Amino acid sequence: MSRTHRLFQLMTALRCLPSPVTAQRLAAETAVSPRTLYRDIDTLRELGAVIDGEAGYGYTLIEDAHLPPLGFEDDELEALILGLKEVAFVGDPALARAAETALTKLRARLPERQAHRLRHAVLHAHRFAPPPAPTVDAGALRQACWDEEQISFDYSDKNGTATRREVKPLAIMLFDQSHCLLSWCCLREEYRAFRLDRMTGMARTGRSFRPQRVPMLRVYREMMDARVGQSW
Repeated sequence: MSRTHRLFQLMTALRCLPSPVTAQRLAAETAVSPRTLYRDIDTLRELGAVIDGEAGYGYTLIEDAHLPPLGFEDDELEALILGLKEVAFVGDPALARAAETALTKLRARLPERQAHRLRHAVLHAHRFAPPPAPTVDAGALRQACWDEEQISFDYSDKNGTATRREVKPLAIMLFDQSHCLLSWCCLREEYRAFRLDRMTGMARTGRSFRPQRVPMLRVYREMMDARVGQSW
């Protein structure tokens, strides 16, 4: 294994493994001795990576805007291309534009051989029937999820029955035919999914539910896994 490849592997391990990561674990991941691992950590720091920690405690990678870009394996690049092209078809307008911009930036930063693979990719995404467009501002809804702030909106169910809901927004998920907001419904006092194309009049309430979003979303997804096949 070349030293450059080893450093890439070390960066990947620092990004993916639960932190702090011990030197012994990192050495095993990159198949080197602890002494070599310490030298590699120093090298990454010299290149601009902000890595907190020390021997005997463990290491944590802190993202840095000045960190040199990493290369991609060919399969990783194919996965990125396919994912971004799928987002361009099924994402809300802001996300679709962001996917196209990301592809352009990626093409500009890749080595020529991989830029060629991006321009002439063998994997493509297309949907003849894209999901219905959201009837609320999906960007504002995503921000409410990140801010862990309750929202209210008018909702019309599949039978046309209208209600006013207040929810704790957890995440947005694309099901087979529609984008849905995963949430805790304060009216029904249970986890509920709401189609974005049936929501109107969304407003933020100013009521925070921080830091509940991550554990609540974990519970909801476990419930969904146990109810595979249910339609929304």
